[in-house]
Amino acid sequence: MPEIAVLREHCRSLAVLEAALSPEWAGRYHSFTCRWSEGASMASMQNGSGDEYSIVFTAGGAYIRGFDHESPMSPYAEDGLWPGVLDEVPDVFRPWVEEVAFSDEDGMPLVTACMWRETGDDGWRTGTIDFPEETTEDPDGAAYLFQLLVDRSPEAFQEWAQDYYEVPVDLEAVRHVFSSRPLTERVVSALNPEITLPDLARDIAEAGYPLS
Repeated sequence: MPEIAVLREHCRSLAVLEAALSPEWAGRYHSFTCRWSEGASMASMQNGSGDEYSIVFTAGGAYIRGFDHESPMSPYAEDGLWPGVLDEVPDVFRPWVEEVAFSDEDGMPLVTACMWRETGDDGWRTGTIDFPEETTEDPDGAAYLFQLLVDRSPEAFQEWAQDYYEVPVDLEAVRHVFSSRPLTERVVSALNPEITLPDLARDIAEAGYPLS
């Protein structure tokens, strides 16, 4: 994972790109809310099949929660949280461990992978975990869930989006948005000729993305 500021900008770009490609909210994977709660912004991913992640950005740093519903480390597979996943989360992030939006109806945190980085830390941290030995190379689902956060190249997003949306995706437009340059009519049209820049006004404001 990159530094917090880089990750935040990338997550915002992912959300704006998907807003252009999928005007209907229900079809999107990625979203970004710049004012999710007091002093916090949030990036999220939901694939519609039960896999998801949430990243909360605050003045104290960033907290990442991922949930792979087929993971052997799922709380439903183990009848409770996998030891170590949340045990060492520092106090500054404990409210997000207990956040209702990140739990099921019984209050069970939906998490198989967790990492955090406090402001001033020199890297991302995780708990001390004994991973299941007899499973796949990605037991907590992190490699799958966070693939577009680790490989942040425009080409990686283009390949993913073309596979998911089954439409051509303009690489130069993706590069433009990944550079956090202000959106223009030309870029929006290159991504989706059926919409205009005003059609994205609400999504742009939600994400706090710059306009020309």
